[in-house]
Amino acid sequence: MTDERRFASFLAEFTPKHAALGRDAVAWLRRRLPTADVMIYDNYNFLVAGFSPNDRPSDAVFSIAMSARGVALCFLQGAVLPDPHNILRGSGPVVRNIRLTSVEDLESNGAQMLIQVAIDHARVPFDPKREGRLYVKSVSAKKRPRRG
Repeated sequence: MTDERRFASFLAEFTPKHAALGRDAVAWLRRRLPTADVMIYDNYNFLVAGFSPNDRPSDAVFSIAMSARGVALCFLQGAVLPDPHNILRGSGPVVRNIRLTSVEDLESNGAQMLIQVAIDHARVPFDPKREGRLYVKSVSAKKRPRRG
């Protein structure tokens, strides 16, 4: 089974609404960052698609995190981003997120500005000459229920 199909099977564990939103959000961000490697983690709390300029998880800039409660776009260096529209959630020392209710949330002016600033300030730049790929990095045997 290809990693794309494995990702689809992980999404199928969610409600149709959350599965569709997660799939659409990942597809949207893949179109925005075609050179990014998309690393899939099916872990205990979340199904996560991390977007990195290379195959190093520590260089990831974004992730789409999916749980039974919903879907979020995470900014992995979000604590240092300017947020004039006050749309980022979280108070930890590193990560911030935007809760998604539809893929159109990614099209808002505030989200677009934050995405571009995060790309511009990434520790490792996205190389426009490379081709990104999607692959499964880890799968946990035990998981929280994916349907609420």
